[in-house]
Amino acid sequence: MTLAPRPRRSLLFVPAANARALEKSVSLAADGLIYDLEDSAAPQEKDAARERLRDHLAASRFPGERIVRINPLDSSHGTEDLLMARGAGVDAILLPKVETVAGLRQVADALAETDAPPSLRLWAMVETPRGILNVAELAAAAPRCRLDALVVGPNDIALSTGIEPGQGRAELLPWLMQIVLAAKAHGLSVLDGVYADFRDIAGYEAECAAGRRMGFDGKTLIHPAQIAPANAAFGPSPEAVAGAERVVAAFADPSNEGKGVIQIDGRMVERLHLEQARQLLAVQAAITATDHRRTEGSSRP
Repeated sequence: MTLAPRPRRSLLFVPAANARALEKSVSLAADGLIYDLEDSAAPQEKDAARERLRDHLAASRFPGERIVRINPLDSSHGTEDLLMARGAGVDAILLPKVETVAGLRQVADALAETDAPPSLRLWAMVETPRGILNVAELAAAAPRCRLDALVVGPNDIALSTGIEPGQGRAELLPWLMQIVLAAKAHGLSVLDGVYADFRDIAGYEAECAAGRRMGFDGKTLIHPAQIAPANAAFGPSPEAVAGAERVVAAFADPSNEGKGVIQIDGRMVERLHLEQARQLLAVQAAITATDHRRTEGSSRP
């Protein structure tokens, strides 16, 4: 079964321990919300945060993807987090510090035991040295483990390796590209990590642009002000959409039937570009549909 494309330009972390942040998140223009039960909730807050999030998910309607980052399954909170997320009908569960296929299988098997629908997917944080070393193996296990996306955790990578990334993240690039390559080889989405200084808009926009060039599908965010720049950086530009429409129209012309290569605007275009154009237009259609649902929801009394 081929699933419709999901725009994943902007994925905002929302602390489940913060009632105001949960309330505000419903109206935001992010492609997805990652409700966080792990890092942003102190140990003494975790049970209350889970119950607050349970109530929020039952009462709210958000037009984009809904993801819950749970605590590790082997912690005192992980199993309860998993059961809550499964029961809430979210789109995906984000697992922190994934390092082995066995860890993925443990969660996938736990979901299978609850008869979770196939539409409930797993996302994996790659944020440790061992996780990076095993990322190709993790991505290859996707069909057996519900895995749908890899998410970079640059702060944890820096902490666990002792590196100090500078402007442009040159020190991280070999590892980031390893994660991107593994995801692309197995048809997974891959999301760049957070940019901590949300007041540094110029630096953030530069990192978004670099992430797009590197092949990331989108970026995880820590502040609503980061949503619009991420949507702009990782979304199809009007020029790209127009170009894709020209490619599709040209190959649909009866005079080009059966041709593997045609000329468009002085450029040789192959049928592989036709598939890329169709994918781009499908993503744009999904973005438009999500925006329409968001507009409809905001206009209701």
